[in-house]
Amino acid sequence: MMRNITVGIDIGTYQVKVVVAELVRENNKNVTKILGTGLTESKGLRHGYIINSADVTQSIQTAVRQAEKTSGVKINKAYVAVGGIGLSGITSSSSTMIGRADLQITDLDIEKLNEICEENISPNLIQNHRILHSIPLSYKIDGKPVLAKTPLDMKGTKLEVKMLFITCLEAHLNDLLEAIDQAGIEVIDVMASPIAASFVTLTKAQKIAGCVLANIGAETITIVIFENNIPISLEVFPIGSTDITNDIALGLKIPLEEAENIKIGGLTSTTYSKKKLDEIVTARLTDMFELIENHLKKVGRNGLLPAGIFITGGGGGIGTIEDFAKAALKLPSRIASMTLGEQKSSVKDSTWAVAYGLCMLGFSKEEKRNLGIKNSMSRTGAKLLNFFKQFLP
Repeated sequence: MMRNITVGIDIGTYQVKVVVAELVRENNKNVTKILGTGLTESKGLRHGYIINSADVTQSIQTAVRQAEKTSGVKINKAYVAVGGIGLSGITSSSSTMIGRADLQITDLDIEKLNEICEENISPNLIQNHRILHSIPLSYKIDGKPVLAKTPLDMKGTKLEVKMLFITCLEAHLNDLLEAIDQAGIEVIDVMASPIAASFVTLTKAQKIAGCVLANIGAETITIVIFENNIPISLEVFPIGSTDITNDIALGLKIPLEEAENIKIGGLTSTTYSKKKLDEIVTARLTDMFELIENHLKKVGRNGLLPAGIFITGGGGGIGTIEDFAKAALKLPSRIASMTLGEQKSSVKDSTWAVAYGLCMLGFSKEEKRNLGIKNSMSRTGAKLLNFFKQFLP
């Protein structure tokens, strides 16, 4: 019998992570097992952008070889995450008249509406970007909200929709796909990294109630806001935990390695003022959470997310960050952990959430439908890879 195995590759500014997972049947339940992982330092990236494709390819190959060794599985195909400051969320609305004489809404009406909604996006917002995911936020029939997930088979004269389009920079996606192809890996699909991470860090109840997942990476902070079990907004800020390390190094006049160790609460021989350290860290955290708070205000959700904020990524290792987030945003706050459920895994650290989440999305057709993930590679990567291959020896 053929094994059901998926591979997720998370190419971050600081590290490349690879997870190999298998879906097995145990006690009449589907259980996900992690077979192996690979981890290496990222080279050739800055703020999530590729600045040296050859270095990125080498990093991917190293992490993949590790994952192959630990899992015993030859890796040829994978799901890949896209992050960095080129990632963004754009909302758009549109309406259309129902085509059938009996006024019953069909798949054709919904598809036409979605296409019009995409066309209505301001050219300034979509220029040089590719759409990764198209997520319907709400529908209206003749001006009345549709409470069901889809208006299919309902009746009415006019159908309206509000959608969230998650996009990434086209040039960055091209570079990413080329680097992965050079590493000998076929990309099955491309997914926004915060969306992938949400499937193993947030429960359905939390996403229904309303929450924000904040990934504090080395050079970027990515936030995605959930309500009614769907993402309603996404934003990336060009600031990260490395900025805190640099501030500590400058403020205390110590090497970067010592500053990083102090930041995460490790043992050090350096003598420093605890008060001064707190002032340095607090100043930078204030900047970070002001950006998050301003975005929550922009979308009308500040102080209104019952499940609160969940913090993941390397920046989550800062000891005071949980309490700081609670005070700054006036929301419940916690460090995200892997909500594994029926899954069996030795990977507990939420910094692996993106790569593991890619595997989970690879297994789950239902989650793809919920997110409007309709094989984004068919409109992006497949064409791009064919373009690149014509230049390969």
